[in-house]
Amino acid sequence: MIIDVNAYLGHYAFRRLRHNTPDALLPLMDSKGIDRAWVSSASAITYRNAQSGNEELFAAVKDHRDRFLPFAVVNPAYAGWKDDLKTCCDDFGIRGLRLYPKWHGYALSDPCCEELIAAATERGLPISIPLRVEDYRQRSWLVDVPDIPLAEAVELVRKHPTARFVFLNGAGYGGTPLGTKAGQLPANYWIEISRLSALMANEIGQLLAQLGPDRLLFGTGMPLKYVDPVLLKLELLDVAEEVKEKLRWRNAAGLLGEKR
Repeated sequence: MIIDVNAYLGHYAFRRLRHNTPDALLPLMDSKGIDRAWVSSASAITYRNAQSGNEELFAAVKDHRDRFLPFAVVNPAYAGWKDDLKTCCDDFGIRGLRLYPKWHGYALSDPCCEELIAAATERGLPISIPLRVEDYRQRSWLVDVPDIPLAEAVELVRKHPTARFVFLNGAGYGGTPLGTKAGQLPANYWIEISRLSALMANEIGQLLAQLGPDRLLFGTGMPLKYVDPVLLKLELLDVAEEVKEKLRWRNAAGLLGEKR
């Protein structure tokens, strides 16, 4: 069993994506042994109204809810986000949120974002935050969107100890309080491994040693990124098979309250 916590459907504004529909992504998942995926709308990253992307996502996955677990992109700086969140929860049955503060023009510390985090926490929704969408060196000339600094993630975790955060597409955690128990942060965050190394610096191994095996999650970034490198990282990781099973799916299932 493998659960991918970092996947997308829809269109990305600045380059063509393959495997970005259910009919195309499911065969890719089957070929790589990925059973389920947390998916959000790639289109919602750049739509002025992110809710339109959520509507497209729900229509795409409604016949495949055994494979796709929808995560809604909600922009708290956009008027009507509270209604959007209610619709996504009550009508679409979303399993969590995905936030893009740098793309949507707000800070994680802004009151509107704190209000959204409180509302999501009250509903029991995990909040996933991609620290980057794509490599800054590959950005379009039309946009200048930086990565989310790890220092901002540290403050977010510290300020909202009852929320549950999943950080996607990040690296370099070992040099911050996020990467060690000595950082004295609440254990309310999980780290997805797609950008982490399993050899050389072996950041995955370091985080397993510092945070324990329950805090890391398998993710690929498909179809924005290739799947095989992350599968290879797990294969090369020098840990017990039961630890790999936690990374492959057990930790993700537990986050959503599913049987592990």
